[in-house]
Formats: sequence, structure tokens, C-alpha cells
Amino acid sequence: MNYIYGFIYIFAAWKWGDWRNWRLYYPTILFFVNGDLLYHFLLFDHFPLWRFNPVSIDEKNGITSVHISLIIMMIKYPCTILIYLGNFPKGKLSKQFLYITFWVMIYATNEIITHLLGGIKHYNGWNEWWSISFDVVMFSVLALHHYKPVISWILSFIYIIVLWNLFDVPSTVFR
Repeated sequence: MNYIYGFIYIFAAWKWGDWRNWRLYYPTILFFVNGDLLYHFLLFDHFPLWRFNPVSIDEKNGITSVHISLIIMMIKYPCTILIYLGNFPKGKLSKQFLYITFWVMIYATNEIITHLLGGIKHYNGWNEWWSISFDVVMFSVLALHHYKPVISWILSFIYIIVLWNLFDVPSTVFR
């Protein structure tokens, strides 16, 4: 299943991604990947909110949840940024709002399908609605990061603190 997703994102990036300007988007790609790495480092073992599960074909090929996460970070995230920022509308906030909504729907659909197929499991109160709200913030902050990285880091830190408190993450995650 994850191979299929990988090929879809690679094809989409090949077709609609702004490869000529990849260097402009590279800092935002790293920002995106760093956020996921932070989640995995702090919460994956001791207090996961979600975890990817290899489906039967993945298991037969020796793919683990860690492999799936790395594939997502190395393929899905860079491809997303090349398409997302490369086509981000300039000017009217209403067009930007619709564009962000479109991407939230893509990610939400991807997660719902993955969840239905058993490829992701939620824990500790996380669910699809939390994922959708997270995606709204994530795509807004990713767009902002491209132009105002410092503000994006500050807003991300605040959002992490809010989620940390809402989900009552124990201090034992700091191992």
C-alpha cells in the first residue's frame, strides 16, 4: 500500500511540482520533516497519537511502521511541498483559503483510506477530526514558513504546547 502512495506522490510531483525552484522550497521541506521527526522522537514509543501499521503486503516485504514513517518523510513530504508551494495562489486570501482546504482534503482522504485499510491506528484520544484540524494548521504554517520562517517556528512551538496540554502528554516522554 505504501508503495502505491509513494508512486502517486512521485507522479503528482513530477506532473505538478515546481522542480525548477526546489531550492526555494528546501527549507520548508526540512521544516516539515523536522516536525515529524520531533513527533516520532518524543511520542512514538511512550505516548503515540497515531502509528502507521504495515498492511499484509508491506509485512510480507519486511516493511515496519518506522519504514513507513521514513518513506513518508522522504517521499510524501518533499513531493507535497514541491506541488503545494509551487502552485500556492498569490494575492486573494479567499483563493489561498480554498487552496489550503483542497490540500487538507487530500491529506484527510489519504488518512481515512489508510485507516480503513488498517494502515494507521490512533491512540490516546487522537482521531480523524484531530488529524483534519492538525492538517489545517499544518498547511497554513507550511505556507507561512515559505515567507516567514521565524514566525512559523514560533506558531508551531505554541501549537505543540497547546496539543501537549490538550492530550495531557506525560513528562515521561522525555527519556
